[in-house]
Amino acid sequence: MRRGSDERRGESAPSLRQLTWFLAIRVLVLVLFLGGSILLRFADGSEGAGSPLPYLYALVGISFLQTLGSALWLPRIRRFRRFVQLQVVWDLLFSVSLIYVTGGIGSLFSFLFLLVIISASFFLSRHEIYFVASASAILYGSLLDLQYYGYLPLLEGLAFPKQVDGQTYFFAVFINVTAFFLTAFLGGTLSERLKRSVQAFEKKAIDYEELGNLNRTILANISSGLMIVNTQGRIRSFNVAASKLTGLSLEEVYDRDVRALFPGIAAFDNGSLQVVKRGEGEFVDPFGRSLLLGYSSTLVRDPDETPSALLITFQDLTVFKEMQEQLQRSDRLAAVGRLASGMAHEIRNPLASISGSVQLLMETGAVDKDGRRLMGIVVREVDRLNGLLTDFLVYAKPSPPRFEAVDLSALFDELAEMVTADPRFAAVKISRAYLPGVVVSVDRKQFRQALWDLVINGAEAMPEGGTLTLGVSSDGSRIYVEDTGKGIPEAIKERIFEPFYTTKDFGTGLGLASVLTIVAAHGGRIEAESGRSGGALFTIYLASDEKKSIDQL
Repeated sequence: MRRGSDERRGESAPSLRQLTWFLAIRVLVLVLFLGGSILLRFADGSEGAGSPLPYLYALVGISFLQTLGSALWLPRIRRFRRFVQLQVVWDLLFSVSLIYVTGGIGSLFSFLFLLVIISASFFLSRHEIYFVASASAILYGSLLDLQYYGYLPLLEGLAFPKQVDGQTYFFAVFINVTAFFLTAFLGGTLSERLKRSVQAFEKKAIDYEELGNLNRTILANISSGLMIVNTQGRIRSFNVAASKLTGLSLEEVYDRDVRALFPGIAAFDNGSLQVVKRGEGEFVDPFGRSLLLGYSSTLVRDPDETPSALLITFQDLTVFKEMQEQLQRSDRLAAVGRLASGMAHEIRNPLASISGSVQLLMETGAVDKDGRRLMGIVVREVDRLNGLLTDFLVYAKPSPPRFEAVDLSALFDELAEMVTADPRFAAVKISRAYLPGVVVSVDRKQFRQALWDLVINGAEAMPEGGTLTLGVSSDGSRIYVEDTGKGIPEAIKERIFEPFYTTKDFGTGLGLASVLTIVAAHGGRIEAESGRSGGALFTIYLASDEKKSIDQL
């Protein structure tokens, strides 16, 4: 398009709206001056024969037709500057024609050239404005020269002033031509300044628009939640990340009190906005989940440095806190493991000596029946202490898993067959909720021990019998053991994986703790919740192979 080429040359092309106003103002000028001239002729009584009114009528009609045609053509044009140049040429011809029919040197309409120059200064470049002024001077000067020397044809009905000396002609030409070029100079100067101001304004407007788009893009894609609270404590802004974190939309929180929606966030102190560099607070989302939000705030100030709002950024720290607790637990286990390995060696040696000595005494005939019974108790307790040490070492210092492809379905089948001979499973029905051939990458020995502990825990939770469900998802990422016992009370749910914590009259309290350790070593996690039948449901979620390889690094 030509318009684009004009812009590439550094010349701003006129807009469609500007050209529409240009044509509308031309119509207004025609109505005011030509209409006024016609009314003046009627008032002078010169509407009869030999009157210039027919020529004025013709100019009015031709001008209106030209303007109408230009207006109809305007939406279809592509070269706006060429259109403006043609309109200026028409205006120059119209102006000299009107001066001709209204008396030449005696015409009052020589100022129309000034209007043409001024209108051209809004659309054309500076050198083109001088070209219009030169054309105006040539047309006006030529008209007066022809009139002075008598070469200007006098049409019927026209009347030129008589007895006008050459000095008057020269003075008229000089004054008008000077006015033409002065107008071109002033119009070009002001037009260039106006264009530079408009371009600077448009550039700033574009910059502001780009900044606004950038700001909206950042707010929409930033991972942290952002909200702005005014001095009355009302929420005025809430970005997309904040909605995702809290489950609340902008419409739900807008103009609501931040203290009612986020009581865990300290936004005010003694009625004034409070700045918090690093804080934590609880938040309960619409689904009833309790989240731990980490937040910081800063003041938003007006240009006069008056605090007008508080910008609060926040993130969900729930997962990070759980990871922190897991790391702290791992550190504690590492320390306990180092202590346990040394203590186990020192304890097992005297236990082995005690057990061996008692067994030798039992083999002699010098011990009576009661003595043998007491020695049997000693041997059993020594064995129990050895088993406790073994379980404690598994919990405190587990060996790194050796991953291999293990068929979980076959492993569960094996466990189901083993428990048939265990008296604890006499009244327990085993339900299998898995398909054959589900293979995962785990340490077979360790994982078998973890599943065995879960199965034993489920059986012991149903002393009067029930159903124990063993389940595996089709991709092996979810493994669960569910019983139909009394379930896990909420008061102790957070402690069931702690070592040496048990609600039973027997046992060491290391079974579930060992399961947690083994699952964590495999890069997974275990969750305990209420089952569909009201019993306990233990679910193991295994990490993907990619995550395992990263953890191993």
